[in-house]
Amino acid sequence: MLRPNLTAALLGAALLLPSGPAGAQLVILPAPRLLTMMPMGAQAGATLEVTIVGENIDEDPQLVFSSSKITAQPKMDAAGAVVKNQFVLKVAGDAPAGLVEARLMTRLGISSARCFTVGTLPEITRQKPNTSLETALPLASNSVCNAFTTSKSVDFYSFTASKGQRLLMDCATTGIDSRLTPVLIVTDAQGRDLLAERRTGFIDFNAPTDGKYFLKVHGLTYQGGQEHFYRLALTEIQKDKPVTRQASTLGVGSASLPTVDPTLTPWINEIEPNNSAAQAQKITLPCAIRGAFATAGDVDTYEFEAKKGEVWWVETVSSRLGLPTDPFVLVQKVTKSPKGETLTDVAELNDITSPVKLSSNGYAYDGVPYDVGSPDALGKFEVKEDGVYRLQIRDLFGGTRSDAGNIYQLLLRKASPDFSLVAWAMHMELRNGDRANLSKPIALRGGATMAFDVVALRKDGFDGDIELGVDNLPPGVTTTGLRIPAGKSQGTLLVTAAENAPRGVSIARVFGRAKINGTDTQRNCPTASMAWPVKDHTNEVPAPRLIADVPVSVGGSELAPLTITAGDQPVWEAAAGSKLKIPLKLLWRGDFSGGPVKLKPLGADFAALPAFDVPSKAASSELVIDLAVLKTQTGDYVLALHGGVVSKYSYNPGAVKTVEVQQQEADKKAAEAAAELQKLVDSVKTVPAEKAAETEAAAKAAAERMKAAEAAKTEAAKRMKTVTDTAAPKDIVDIVVSEAIHIRVKPAEAK
Repeated sequence: MLRPNLTAALLGAALLLPSGPAGAQLVILPAPRLLTMMPMGAQAGATLEVTIVGENIDEDPQLVFSSSKITAQPKMDAAGAVVKNQFVLKVAGDAPAGLVEARLMTRLGISSARCFTVGTLPEITRQKPNTSLETALPLASNSVCNAFTTSKSVDFYSFTASKGQRLLMDCATTGIDSRLTPVLIVTDAQGRDLLAERRTGFIDFNAPTDGKYFLKVHGLTYQGGQEHFYRLALTEIQKDKPVTRQASTLGVGSASLPTVDPTLTPWINEIEPNNSAAQAQKITLPCAIRGAFATAGDVDTYEFEAKKGEVWWVETVSSRLGLPTDPFVLVQKVTKSPKGETLTDVAELNDITSPVKLSSNGYAYDGVPYDVGSPDALGKFEVKEDGVYRLQIRDLFGGTRSDAGNIYQLLLRKASPDFSLVAWAMHMELRNGDRANLSKPIALRGGATMAFDVVALRKDGFDGDIELGVDNLPPGVTTTGLRIPAGKSQGTLLVTAAENAPRGVSIARVFGRAKINGTDTQRNCPTASMAWPVKDHTNEVPAPRLIADVPVSVGGSELAPLTITAGDQPVWEAAAGSKLKIPLKLLWRGDFSGGPVKLKPLGADFAALPAFDVPSKAASSELVIDLAVLKTQTGDYVLALHGGVVSKYSYNPGAVKTVEVQQQEADKKAAEAAAELQKLVDSVKTVPAEKAAETEAAAKAAAERMKAAEAAKTEAAKRMKTVTDTAAPKDIVDIVVSEAIHIRVKPAEAK
């Protein structure tokens, strides 16, 4: 996210960059990113080959998974050399079905994640185009096909079915990180359309006759290419069985999914029909209900008795399960008289709103780009008088659709104060075309500090402090949590790599601690990331999602351009009402452009501290905190400083030296081959007649070797130009964050 105080500094830095799309690539230092993997799933127990595509993965990377049940080794060719960007995967037979995260460990650290699905059905990967009825790929019942759409074309599949047979066609796309918006069309044997679906990527098909059918798959706007991949599952199911879709990632709002204690809130099932008042299902509070928006316009009605003075909290869980629903709850008081019923509205409960201001369009300066809110409902109603009450729940999106898979949970409980958390790496935004809504893996350079925004969704009236922390870090990495103060919803987490931190990676755990009703409570904090780098704001909308785990890494090959620390004291002390002066040390690495760096504090406790300038390349500066003006109370505090800086960055200069050696070797071999050929050509004129044919054959073989050597020489020269151009220093603007500064404010001395 870009804080308002950073905007001016970063905008000024951006003026030094080229405008338009080229400038968009010069925002934030390079981070490794895994973009595609084909296939993107496998059956448990399978061994398979996968091909990956990524960014900033110039060395031979290591492919790793969030599940220990999947291992990967580089693919080797017949000569024993590594085949670039190809791996051999082994999926254990007992690997649990579902989604795991795949990543690459590179010289820059761990990459962004990409989904990989472990399934229970046999799988195939499409090997050649199937863009016509004649080239349709046969698809067996109860199987999965991995593929990507062909641009401006339609992919054809064929299958057979018996009359009355029920087949489910499930095309997983956005839920597995694909950019594809799928369209599915079932046709008869002659290719005539029978059934089409342009919204959900799912068709529940009952075959009208015995015979052959076709399934067409294409993008909504006929998108194509490796980034528009899909997993197409064709499964047979009995008519009375519920539908289960393929596993899907969850949005950021799903971080607030509640846990339900069945001993305090017993589960009951919805009983249809319950749409009308006369059919209202009788319940006793507290309870937790499992139901579904099964039919178009479904309105489920529940009736209960309540006593004056009671306060009940209501929460729905549906959209946060990854479903396309928008639950709405209406609670009414029922008053009966000889003339009939009178209904009085008590509460209307709709969306869970974001606790922090959102960006107006996903990338503007005016708020965070991640929405912690949800279309699910969360709120309370107070009982003003004894009596009978009626609750209705409906899906505001469900007026015209029937889908038994759109389930919901309805929780009615007494206040149970709690909180949930979600975090993401701080993002920055610049002028149009220079935005940086990118996945930001925790791939640390030596001497770097990454800042993470942490947002809390407070529940049922909880309003206390939340302390933040991380454990399970790799060697040389430390973290500091800037607490979320009472009544606030946003905090900051700092992750710092020492300058000499060794290359390494570990799966960390982010958490928050608070005291709720006198009890220490800890909640894990998932992280979120952009699913794709969004570099062209005119064509793309950022699509963040929750990440299954939190890998923290140090690449070990590069250092941060600037490290800011606060003197040598672990804690800086001052009396309340005094001025605290903290010396700053700045370690600059490389060349820098632009004027002074404007530093501003991170952390709610010192949010009012004014920004100040540090001259470019200055080795030291001073942070002055007027505790009297800020009215800072006694206690322990943590803050950090952040600002925008433009540095000269050279991408992988070590590759230039490596390729230079390879080029010299290629030149040498080409020269040797040319000399050998010339020697043989010269000898042809003088050798005896009986050896002429043998010498000519040797000369031809030498000519072939020289041709190959010259080709290798040319290829080495091309590689040299590529790595030299890539390594040429470029201005790159990025956020710089200081290490944590610990402050203790003591009571003022008595006068």
